[in-house]
Amino acid sequence: MSSEPESRKALRNARRILIKAGTSVVANDDGSPSLTRLGAICEQIAEIHRRGIEVIMVSSGATGMGKRLMRKHGRMNMTMAQVASLGDNLNLMGDENPDKRDRSLSGEVLNHKFFDQVVNSNERPHTLHDSKKTYDSACAAAGQFEMMNLYNALFSQMETSAAQVLLTEGDFRNEEHLNNLHYSIERLLSVGIIPIINENDAVSANRGYTQGDLFSDNDSMAALCARSFECDLLILLTDVDGVFDRPPSESGAKLLPFYSQTQSVGIGEKSKHGRGGMDSKIAAAQSAVEPGSPCRACVVLSGADLNAIRSVTSKDYDPKIGTKGTLFATSGSELEKQALKEMEISQSASTESVSDVARQMATAARDQARKLQTLPHSDRKSILYAVADALEAEKDTLLAANKIDLDNAEKDGTALPLVRRLKLTDAKLATLSSGIRQIADQPDPLGVVQAKRELADGLVLSQITVPIGVLMIIFESRPDSMPQISALALASGNGLLLKGGKEAAHSNEAIHKVIGDAIESGSGGKITRDIIALVTSRGQVADMLKLDDVVDLVIPRGSNALVSYIKANTRIPVLGHADGVCHVYVDKSAKDSALVSKLVVDAKTDYPSACNAMETLLLHKDTLEATSSGNIAMSVLMNLRASGVKCLGGPKAMKAGLCDIAAKEMKCEYGDLTCMVEIVDSMDEAIDWIHKYGSGHTESIVCDEGSEAGEEFLKRVDAACVFKNASTRFADGFRFGLGAEVGISTGRIHARGPVGVEGLLTVKWQLRSSGVNTVAEYGGDNPQKVYTHKELPRE
Repeated sequence: MSSEPESRKALRNARRILIKAGTSVVANDDGSPSLTRLGAICEQIAEIHRRGIEVIMVSSGATGMGKRLMRKHGRMNMTMAQVASLGDNLNLMGDENPDKRDRSLSGEVLNHKFFDQVVNSNERPHTLHDSKKTYDSACAAAGQFEMMNLYNALFSQMETSAAQVLLTEGDFRNEEHLNNLHYSIERLLSVGIIPIINENDAVSANRGYTQGDLFSDNDSMAALCARSFECDLLILLTDVDGVFDRPPSESGAKLLPFYSQTQSVGIGEKSKHGRGGMDSKIAAAQSAVEPGSPCRACVVLSGADLNAIRSVTSKDYDPKIGTKGTLFATSGSELEKQALKEMEISQSASTESVSDVARQMATAARDQARKLQTLPHSDRKSILYAVADALEAEKDTLLAANKIDLDNAEKDGTALPLVRRLKLTDAKLATLSSGIRQIADQPDPLGVVQAKRELADGLVLSQITVPIGVLMIIFESRPDSMPQISALALASGNGLLLKGGKEAAHSNEAIHKVIGDAIESGSGGKITRDIIALVTSRGQVADMLKLDDVVDLVIPRGSNALVSYIKANTRIPVLGHADGVCHVYVDKSAKDSALVSKLVVDAKTDYPSACNAMETLLLHKDTLEATSSGNIAMSVLMNLRASGVKCLGGPKAMKAGLCDIAAKEMKCEYGDLTCMVEIVDSMDEAIDWIHKYGSGHTESIVCDEGSEAGEEFLKRVDAACVFKNASTRFADGFRFGLGAEVGISTGRIHARGPVGVEGLLTVKWQLRSSGVNTVAEYGGDNPQKVYTHKELPRE
């Protein structure tokens, strides 16, 4: 970054700074001190100190260093017989978990346990929890001396002095102790000595306080000290670069330059040796800058970065170092307002970059698609078989990724219909693989001659099928959409730009990788994974919808709100449906109540959240009368309710007493085990109702096999799919024999109903001339050539 944000520039005016170094910064994984990081921290603090800025330090790491020291001396104090009896379990000596040692040791060693030797206590703690606290206390005492010796050695090389201050919670609760503490800190600072504060774990026993206590770790103690000692700025050094929008170990995690009070983030693992983690640092940072606190800012950043402190506190901004970490500011302060303003500008720029990335992806997908359509059908078939095989081979990986999404959905309180669509199963993956093989086995859809005509002698015109180009698919929740859409695109020679919902992020990324690997292996490297691009950036869909110069068709798969928004906000042609309000009409000719009930229950309960599930049941008035097989209307409703379906009544159904609760609206896609029931006087009324309240998706009639009503319904109802004596759930690309579908279109142009390979094709005209033909030869008073316009057989 060439210029520094104003919110960060303001921090360089701080006159009293508290710097907290976490255990993961101070110590290595084995508990030994990290001389590189500690040396850099001390050097940067000394630089600040020489400029006349007062610095207070809170340092963790004593317990970790102490454990290493305790293990070392424990082994030194053991007899040779004890060492020999331990064998491979030697490394367990000094473990803070006595129970773990007890399970691993035997014989004489059980009578001479390491814990008794090093603590030398006549009375053992009564519980494992007490043992761990006491052991940690001893480690803290041993480590404090080593840690302070190290700080003294490092600071003395820079002609800077430091003093140790050990605190407990009681020191902040006792007024006299607190006054003495304030005096000591102020006095040390006034003579140029840096106070190094740590919790006195040898006394407090590293106990881990409850919510009502003042601090539970050195992060919260640092926040308390920043407030109590009136620091302008708190710096929390940790093992990651700052606060991320999700655990930093996850792919796509982004550093937040500013943390607003309404922010929600994912939390990674805790420190290996300390008690804190990123959640404790966020809580501490918010506590430090709470309204009324003299501390107006806190920055969380990586202590492994040897210029971390300089990036915040040096006198002048260095573009080579840049801006680092995550800023916290007091709510309502001018600093927060400035940071929020900068965040909005940054997000706007990020959104623009998302569009740029998507544009590059779409262009690359088009390039690969043009290569794909030139390959022989056998090569495209091999790619599809490779994808089908990979979905089965990588089943465990895909289900594990899907479980993460399901767990997150549960935590976030995601609506049940979305969760159902989100879930992958063995059966779903098997069906997907089967469908992809079905697509592969279909005849080559490309280059099919749709029309052939002789324009003149030696001049032949042909119309053939070709891919549309690049398709943008925006889908919510359903990760199983991606393999279907990818297979259809590969079969039809199209490129893909995919944007999935955040609720399926892990599933989508895992599936995309599996498909990408399969494409490259199945094509022998002729086609790269770029042909199917997955946009994972959290940019706005609105900006992607502006890519009308590189995207040829948008296919939204999701909620009514998503589809309606996309249709209203793009110049790219849209294929899809906004609603799935499907009806089943039970005609008066229907006689068998068991068969009627079977069909209606299947239409509603087979997959209630699917767009082809029945949402409204229309009953002819005669179905309320008793027949030889029983009362059809009552039988159907009883079977629906027995299957867990909640039946809401239309005006006539309520009047007839069929339902207890009235429907609030006549057109509604419930997406769960709820449906509306209404009575109609005739098939004409049923059709009028469907045309008024339906969505043009799928409509079905249940009637007697020989009744003319069935054929009349098929002819008169205006919808993408119209069925006779079949469940609405048959409206599906796989069940139609298409292998899969990219979606169901309720539009009237190009494709309608379940859209398979054919729906992803367009045409082009090819004109072949024997010799050279010019238009001038066919015109004028004496034309040299004449048009024949003769239809020719397709080849």
